[in-house]
Amino acid sequence: MDAKHQVRTIVGMSGGVDSSVAALLLRDAGEPIAGLFMQNWADDGSGDCRADDDRRDAVAVCGRLGIPIHFRDFSGEYWSGVFEHFLAEYAAGRTPNPDVLCNREIKFKHFLDAAHALGAERIATGHYARVDHETHGRVRLLRALDRNKDQSYFLHQLGQSQLAATVFPLGHLPKDQVRAIARDAALPTHAKKDSTGICFIGERDFREFLARYLPARPGEIRDPQGRVVGEHPGVFFFTLGQREGLHIGGVRGRDPAPWYVVDKRVEDNVLVVDQGSDSPHLLSSMLWSETAHWIAGAPPAATFECTAQTRYRQRDEACTVQVLDDGTVEVRFARPQRAVTPGQSLVLYDGEECLGGAVIARTDAHAGATSSKELHDA
Repeated sequence: MDAKHQVRTIVGMSGGVDSSVAALLLRDAGEPIAGLFMQNWADDGSGDCRADDDRRDAVAVCGRLGIPIHFRDFSGEYWSGVFEHFLAEYAAGRTPNPDVLCNREIKFKHFLDAAHALGAERIATGHYARVDHETHGRVRLLRALDRNKDQSYFLHQLGQSQLAATVFPLGHLPKDQVRAIARDAALPTHAKKDSTGICFIGERDFREFLARYLPARPGEIRDPQGRVVGEHPGVFFFTLGQREGLHIGGVRGRDPAPWYVVDKRVEDNVLVVDQGSDSPHLLSSMLWSETAHWIAGAPPAATFECTAQTRYRQRDEACTVQVLDDGTVEVRFARPQRAVTPGQSLVLYDGEECLGGAVIARTDAHAGATSSKELHDA
């Protein structure tokens, strides 16, 4: 291919409306582009995650735009880099966030490598986020202008080289305008429903899917005092703060207030619950993380103040961060936080800039749940 027609940017085509409009905007801006469709999950015999439909839609959009499309199978890399970690975390009683790992390990690693191998300089995706190239060379990850769609939370593990080679064409647009652009351009994905949840689970029942890989073992549901209040189908299926699926009937001597998961004791297969969404057993004032990742390459200081999110679409929470000698962080919140969950992501912000983040290791919440033996000994 001669230099005049050399593709400079490869767009990750997911078969959804966001990547479709990202490609359209770049094409209309005169950017030499091509598309690339990634297969990240191999059918395990329990159904699919719309991969075939998504592939057809990606091909149709690229045909409509008059751009070439490439195909790459990253299912092996996804299994080893994302799914095995997903299973290990659930087996340990934690609640992982595979979207964060997928971005770091697949979309901004293997996809970026594939784009470079095709001769492109950079990649583009339909993520709602912004990249700012500062004059002194540092690249910043910024929130999308549409805060309701901002996806910087899922991108906080990216580094300088990845962001420097990435374009987010939708970072300045609201979602309704993206759909309007797609409709006006007669893109075949303009009315397609957004995908939700985890790709490899898709429309399937989460418990049924997880049980294929982690055999469920029923056990006791206890309150924080150790009293048995029900039976669970498997501790892996629940997360902190969860109310649905407990099926706890009336308990003698207790009011009818709803029950919430406050702890998962994998070691003895006990699920701990308490009544009330504001249970003190769900509140954390501090957390400790695994090794933190800093987008700039280093933290702003050994101790600093910023805001944090411990789950997606959570409002900003003021906190003080202390970077420990081993690279982990200790975070103290200005006010107690509900259902801070080990395995999920702590993401730190300075205004619109995403500083980085880490996996939550533990908190100062004390759910407890006294065992039968402890009750007897008492």
